[in-house]
Amino acid sequence: MLSIAKGLLEEEAKEQEEERSRYMEESCPPVSMPRSMQEMQELCREINDKINVIDEERYDLNTKVTKSDKEIDDLKIKVQDLMGKFKKPS
Repeated sequence: MLSIAKGLLEEEAKEQEEERSRYMEESCPPVSMPRSMQEMQELCREINDKINVIDEERYDLNTKVTKSDKEIDDLKIKVQDLMGKFKKPS
């Protein structure tokens, strides 16, 4: 029984590794290193622009999550008030 489970775990680990490598090949093409300083600076600018876009998206999502969490807390308090079991803390 343990040997069968061990075999299944090994197969699952191999499948995960294959999936990870397949995803990396699709999503992250290999970077060609520039030969001149100007090409290197341009590559750095492109990477910096991509980082800025992702950072803005992260900030927006973080703000949305914070707002949603506050709404959820407010709605929980309203539900408790409607049930009449608990009083809203001051």
